[in-house]
Amino acid sequence: MLSKNTALIIIDVQKGFDDERWGRRNNQENIERLLNRWRETDRPVIHIQHISKKPGHPLRNENIGSEFKEFIEPLDHEPVFQKHVNSAFIGTNLEHYLRENDYQTVVIVGLTTDQCVSTTTRMAGNLGFKIYVVSDATATFERTGYNGKYYSAEDIHEFALVSLHEMFATVVQTEDLLVHI
Repeated sequence: MLSKNTALIIIDVQKGFDDERWGRRNNQENIERLLNRWRETDRPVIHIQHISKKPGHPLRNENIGSEFKEFIEPLDHEPVFQKHVNSAFIGTNLEHYLRENDYQTVVIVGLTTDQCVSTTTRMAGNLGFKIYVVSDATATFERTGYNGKYYSAEDIHEFALVSLHEMFATVVQTEDLLVHI
């Protein structure tokens, strides 16, 4: 059973990730289901928003792409931490906020599995938090590697989760997590 003090951290679920420049994305299912359950059971929800400093980037503050998707829009009492790099811990007060509120266990969902989700998870693990990453509530994009080889979104997603599981976090699926709430 997950304690009432288990925080849901939603990373970068922003309109800019619908931009075609990213390529094809794999799953992004279940984020809304988890958010609704957290809110229904009065558990803490934390939003992470990436604000890029790169010119022309879809996640720049002045672009609509920096806005949260409608289904994830933070409620007034839910904190939002804005970041400019992959980790939600760099340049924010996230660690202090988690410790101050005694949130020792966190559930991480959002975008992208191999970048901001992975970097935040690794840092949270190094900082001593107990972490669950929800495999079917995280997503990434297809890419071509440095060697010209194509990697599907599904492959990159799975590789990222494999590298996190049992090293930095426990990777779970939505259904398995919901039975413990």
